[in-house]
Amino acid sequence: MSNTIVETILEFAFGPDEAPATVQERLVQRWFVHDDAFDAEIRRRFADLIDVAIAGELDSWAKSARGRLALLFILDQFPRNLYRNTPGAYAGDSAAQRLALEGIARGDDLAVAPRQRAFCYLPLEHAEDLVLQRRSVALFTALAADPLAVPRQQYETYLDYARRHMEVIQRFGRFPHRNRALGRPSNPDEQAYLSAAGGF
Repeated sequence: MSNTIVETILEFAFGPDEAPATVQERLVQRWFVHDDAFDAEIRRRFADLIDVAIAGELDSWAKSARGRLALLFILDQFPRNLYRNTPGAYAGDSAAQRLALEGIARGDDLAVAPRQRAFCYLPLEHAEDLVLQRRSVALFTALAADPLAVPRQQYETYLDYARRHMEVIQRFGRFPHRNRALGRPSNPDEQAYLSAAGGF
C-alpha cells in the first residue's frame, strides 16, 4: 500500500486532520451534492484508481483502517461522482460492501473519526439488500448516539437517510431510481414512486 496515496485521498475527502471541525464538515458535505467542478477534480486526480480497485488489485490497502477507508472512497464514492446515471456508478458496490463488512468485523470503523466512520457504512446504505440495509440503520443509529459525533444534527441526518433507504428496499427490493441507468423496466408502483418523490 502506498501510504502517500491513502493519505492524499483522505485529505481530499475530509481535509487535514488538524483542520477546524467547521472546515472538515464543509468538505464532507461536498459528497452529497452534485458539483461538476468537484467531479472533474476527482476525475483528474483519482479516476485511474477505480478499475484497479474494482479488480481487487488494491485490496492490500485494507490491512489498515485508513487504507480501507480510502479504498471505500474509490469503490463507493468516486464512481457515483464520475459515472452518474450510468451502470458505472454502481460498478464498485459489491466490492465496497464486502470490504465494509470485513472492516466492521475487524473494528476498523471504530478506529477512525465519526465523520469518517459514516463513510464506512454508506456502502451498506447503498445496497439493494434488506439485510445490509438493516445493518446500515443499526450502525448509523449507534453512530448518531456516539458523544463524539458532533454536530449532532448531521449524524441524525445520516440516520434519517439510512432509514429512508431501508424503507425503499423494504418496499421495492431495489432502488427504482437506478432502473433507467441499469436498463431495468420500472413497474407501475415504482413509476408512481419516482413521479411523486424522485427517488434517491
